[in-house]
Order: sequence, then C-alpha cells, then structure tokens
Amino acid sequence: MNQKDRDMEEFLNYLLNVNPNFDITLIEKAYKKADQMHEGQLRKSGEAYLIHPIEVAKILADLGMDENTIVAGLLHDAVEDTPYTTKDIRRDFGEEVALLVDGVTKLGSLVYESKEERQAENLRKMFLAMSKDIRVLIIKLADRLHNLRTINYMNDDQIREKCIETLEIYAPLANRLGIYTLKFELEDIALKQLEPTVYYDLVNQVKAKRAERQENINAVITELRESIDELEIKYEITGRTKHFYSIYKKMKYQDKQLDEIFDLTAVRVLVETVQDCYAVLGVVHTLWRPIPGRFKDYIAMPKTNHYQSLHTTVIGSNGEPFEIQIRTYEMHRIAEYGIAAHWKYKEGISRDKDEEKMAWLRQTLEWQKDLNDPREFMETLKVDLFSNQVFVFTPKGDVIELPAGSTPLDFAFKIHSAIGVKCIGAKVNGKMVPIDYRLENGNIVDIVTSSNSKGPSIDWLKIAQSSNARNKIRQWLKKENKTDNVDKGKEMLEKYIRRKGYDYQQILKNQWINKTAKSFNLASADDLYSSISYGGVVLSKAVAVLLSLYQEDKKAEVQKEEKIEKIGETKKKARKVDASGVKVEGVDNLLIRFSKCCNPVPGDDIVGFITKGRGISVHRKDCTNIISLPEDEKQRFIHVEWDKQKENMSYDTEISIVAEDRKGMFSDISRTCDDMDVNITGVQAKSAKDKIVTITLTVAISNTSQIEKVLRQLKSIPGVSDVYRAIT
Repeated sequence: MNQKDRDMEEFLNYLLNVNPNFDITLIEKAYKKADQMHEGQLRKSGEAYLIHPIEVAKILADLGMDENTIVAGLLHDAVEDTPYTTKDIRRDFGEEVALLVDGVTKLGSLVYESKEERQAENLRKMFLAMSKDIRVLIIKLADRLHNLRTINYMNDDQIREKCIETLEIYAPLANRLGIYTLKFELEDIALKQLEPTVYYDLVNQVKAKRAERQENINAVITELRESIDELEIKYEITGRTKHFYSIYKKMKYQDKQLDEIFDLTAVRVLVETVQDCYAVLGVVHTLWRPIPGRFKDYIAMPKTNHYQSLHTTVIGSNGEPFEIQIRTYEMHRIAEYGIAAHWKYKEGISRDKDEEKMAWLRQTLEWQKDLNDPREFMETLKVDLFSNQVFVFTPKGDVIELPAGSTPLDFAFKIHSAIGVKCIGAKVNGKMVPIDYRLENGNIVDIVTSSNSKGPSIDWLKIAQSSNARNKIRQWLKKENKTDNVDKGKEMLEKYIRRKGYDYQQILKNQWINKTAKSFNLASADDLYSSISYGGVVLSKAVAVLLSLYQEDKKAEVQKEEKIEKIGETKKKARKVDASGVKVEGVDNLLIRFSKCCNPVPGDDIVGFITKGRGISVHRKDCTNIISLPEDEKQRFIHVEWDKQKENMSYDTEISIVAEDRKGMFSDISRTCDDMDVNITGVQAKSAKDKIVTITLTVAISNTSQIEKVLRQLKSIPGVSDVYRAIT
C-alpha cells in the first residue's frame, strides 16, 4: 500500500469512528475525485492542497453532518480551482451535492469595482444558497476554520483582513446558528493573530490562577453532588472555562479586570428534563446566596440562536462569586452544535422542523434585495443581523425578538405590515409612549392604531431601527405614490449643483452622497433623493452639506499628496542597498540581489536561491515564497551569510503603520524617523473606512535591532494603532 492509499484509509477510518453508518463508498469516491483534481496543487505552507478539503470534511463529520455535506466539503474548492465543473459534480454525485458546492464557490470569474462589492456579492450569493440549504453556510464555516488554523502562512495584511472578516461576519454567523464549538475557536484564533500581545498576556493571567480556580471548582462540585444525589435524578457535573475572546471582550468593552469577571470558570450541570433543571436550580440557591440581577432563564426565553440554559451567579463559601449553568443533555448538544445538531436527514426528519430557526435568514434575503450599495449592505448586515437583541412581549405574552435599540414602529411592522402603517402610538407596560420610544427587554408592547392614520412618512425611516421595518416603510411610500421619488430628487439635486458650477457627476459619487445621507440620519443615497423630492430635506441644505464634504475630502487628498511628495524629496539622498553585504559559500564575483518580497536585513536568518539567469536572490528563511516552493525547487537553495566586516551598510525594508487618518500624522512619522536617523526612501498610503489609513514606509535600516527600535518609536505616536514589518 502506497502513502496515498494509507492517507485515504486513515481519513475513511476517522469518519467511520465518528459515524459507522456513513456511506463510505460514496465518500471514498469523492476523496479520489478531489485527489485527482487537486493533483500537483500546493497550499502556501508547501503541503499538498488535498489536505485542506480533507480537514474541512473532518470538521463537518465532527459536527454530525451527513454524507452529502462531507462529499461537498471534499469538493468545495474543485469548481473554483480546477477544471471540474458544477455540471461534472451533478453528473458524478447528484443535484444535492452540486447545489452545496455551487453555494460555497466564490464569484471568482466576475470583476468588481471594490473589495466591499466583491465581499457583499459573495455574501449575497451565499445567503441565497443558504435559503435553499443551510448546509452551505456550515461548509463555509468549516472552510474558514481550517484556513484560520493554518493562517500563519499568509502575509500580515492577508492575516489581518481574514481575521477581521471572521470576527465581523463568520463568527457571528456561527453564533446565529448556535454552533459554539466553531464560534469559540474562530474568535480565539482571530484574537491571537490580531492582538498577539493581548492574547498571550491573557493566557498567562488565566494560567497563573488555574490551579487555585480548579481547586475551588472541585470543592463546589463535591458539595453540589451531595445535594443533587438526594433528588435521585440522572445528572452530570463538569467544569467549564470561558474562551479567551469572550474574556477579552468583557475586559475591553466593560472596562473590567480579569478578577472582576464572575463567569471566568463555571460549573455546568446536565440533566434529563426541564423539570430537573429547575429542581437543581433550587438546590443551588439553597446552598449558596445568588447575586441579584445575575440570574438568566434562557429556557423560558431562549437566545436568538435557540440556545437554552439556566445561568446563575452565586457567592461561594470563600466569598468568591462563581457561575453555575444548568441545562438538559439535548440543550447541551444544541449549544455545542447548533443547527447542525438537528441534521437528521438519514432518519427521515423533515427539513421544515428548522424553518422557524431560519426566519432571520429569510428576512435578510428580503431586505438585501433593495440595497444596491455594497457598503450599505455590509454595514446593515453587521448592524441588523449580528446586533444584540431585545426581547419584548405582545399583550398575549408572545415573545418578539428585535434588534437592540428598536422602537414601537419596529415592533408593529414585525407583527404585521397592516399594523405598522396604521400605527399612531404605543403602550409600553400600560403607559402611552411615542413611536420613537426605545424598547427594553421585558417590555409589554401594545400598538395603538387608527383607521384615520395617514400612514408612514419619510421621517419614519429615521425612527425605525430594523431593516425589516425600513423596507416595509419604503414599499408603502412607493405604493402610495408618496415617495420619495428617487429619480425626481436626484434630478433636482443635479440641476442645483450644475447651477453652482460644479461637476455633478463627480460630486454625486457614493462616498460623498452616502455621507450626506447619513448626516440627515438617512440610510442611503436613495433615501436622501426621495426625501428631497418629498420635502423632508431642504434642497439647499442638502447641497451645502454635500459640497462641504466633497471639498473637505478633496482638500485632504491634496494635502496628503503634498506631504508624500515632500517626504520623497527630502529622502532622495538615501543610502543605496549593496548586496555585497552578503557572502556566498565558495562563490566569488556572482550577481547577488536582495528579494523585494521579504527585504532581508542583518539579523534575519537568510538563504540564497539560484535563479535562472539573474544570479542569486537572497531571501529571509521565513519568506512565504521560499516556504511554499515545491521540493524539487528547493534543490536550488545555497548557503549565504551576512558579511560581518560590512556591518555599517544599509538595507531597504518596508514598515506598515495602521493609524488614524488625522492632520499631522505624516509629519509625526517623518519627525520620528528623522530623530532616529532613519532615512525614508519611499512612502505609500492607503485610506480605509472609519478614517483609518495604512502607511507603508520604505526605510534604510542596518539590522533587525534597529528595526525593532523603529517599530517601538512609531507605535508610540498618538493615533497609531499598529506597526509591523511588511512582507509583500
């Protein structure tokens, strides 16, 4: 048996250990097809590409997914990266697998104007596929998890981008599906990559008191076990440690120290029935004094993702608070695997069982159709889909879930469009409130309607906080011909701008018109145009704000370009890079050059690579281009070392600075480099949203020790959030 066959047998045995009932013949066929199609392809780590789909398939198996999902996991990159088509998959593995793979496949063949547009369109496609089969998202989450597990082989910019996207999009999606086993690992890896110092400091702090905490937990478990035994029920008690990203969020956003977090470790009790849950809760509150306001009943009122459990924080006999969680075995299974825990196609259970759980997805698909601007789509997605929720009650006691900050208007339109359009006010806990009242958890809301109501006005778009309500308000305004005529408003704006002598096509670009809309608390450019035609926003005032934003941005661009030119002019006399600072083992008079992909400097571990006709290229040993070379190419490596007799030479290297895009930032950076006698030989700047700019400096450096000093000094500049050595 060769190595390939042994690898396949090991994989198939892994799956059979997870679920002996798998159709292993079908999975073996998919494995061989993936192996055939990815033959010769390598990951950035230099390992065979097939390892990635294998690991994705293992993650899916561990989640309890069915054979077709695992087959799709094995083939999920085939359509994008190989000649194998969706049609081929349909022929070889059936319609169901083809739909799953197609849903995961990125829109790689299309060209978009911006990264935001590409990201938005990929998510739109994924949501559409999810609406047909939620397994598309589960495969995508497994794919993202394995990519994060091996993310060290990407460059710093790619790592940062992928980790931010994970925290903003994929971890919240895992949370929405209730798959905490994925959510926690995604978040912890992203934190470790984005904030390594914070992460490892947190790990060390937690580790420092682990023995003491474990001793306390063991004492609690022993005492609790003695009392629960008297109930004569089946139960299981374990300790649970809070994952690092969750601790980090509490410390950062609630301004807490580690010893102020009560649920850092917790005791979890699993029982068979809901009745047993409340019986154990009674025992807990008899043994220890509960902390007021720290009891949460997620059984009576489940979380958005249908997580259920009782949480209570009590004071232990040593005076220290600790948390106890109580749930049934079934609740625990759902808490770990979320919607994946319901995947029982093999037992013939209908998919309609999960229909209620996917209501948020159908809502997303409804409102995303009306959002044409990718930035607006992404922001609305983050705010509306992944925001904290508020739970309120109808007068009959039904629970209604809304985004945090919602108003009676959001509640009314969530109940029914007809109630929303006739809404004239609301009663909250029996008292009249205006329609812009902010609802809180536990409010009982009764909508007051009137048949004489004139219906929604443009101002309602400012009051409504949920995309569902805003979408229905827009639809009503258009249907009743009371809009917001977008074309009319745009035409009015264009004429006014032309009369002022400006180029309206330039000024009405998204970046300025969207900012103007937001300044009037409107969600989009179309809302602004409509409001102008409807009279909600005065035309002259809108133009004044628009021109002010346009001129301010243009002025800032000119100032930035002037500063870059000035820095470039003052650094023209920078010292040249001399490759003679490197010695090649047993070779003289050979062309030597430093690679631009990793810019090695003295102190770096280096290696030479014999190029075809261009001499020897010197790389850092940790350069991704070197690491990812095929084995046969590595035969062209040659030993090189720094020439210690030429220690005073200078070498170009790149440093990236992530900073607040403020006035004077370039001057502060230039002054810091001048103070350290470091020459800047090149500057590039890239603005992002939220007034953040990434500045990449090319500087003349003598060695790695000098680089570390420069990084520390630049990091101390006010407004600088991150500084790192760039690798292209």
